[in-house]
Amino acid sequence: MHLTAPATGRPGTRDADGMAVASFILGLLGLLVLNLFLGPIAIALAVAALWRGTARRGRAYLGLALGVADLVVLLALMQADSTVSWSF
Repeated sequence: MHLTAPATGRPGTRDADGMAVASFILGLLGLLVLNLFLGPIAIALAVAALWRGTARRGRAYLGLALGVADLVVLLALMQADSTVSWSF
């Protein structure tokens, strides 16, 4: 059986849309937990989704911004606590 891309878009657009949504979710989740890991993953997924031409560009950009925000929050809290980790 041969799988084909949907007729409405280019091949791989559905995967890129999934990456954009995953980037948004991981970036949002990274603001609360594991921002050292989830931030860079959100950034990488957002860049990959934008590079592949996602139809959900807004979510990809939000995922990119949230991934960067994850790292900024981590850096700010590390400066405040003088440690590599933080807690509520």
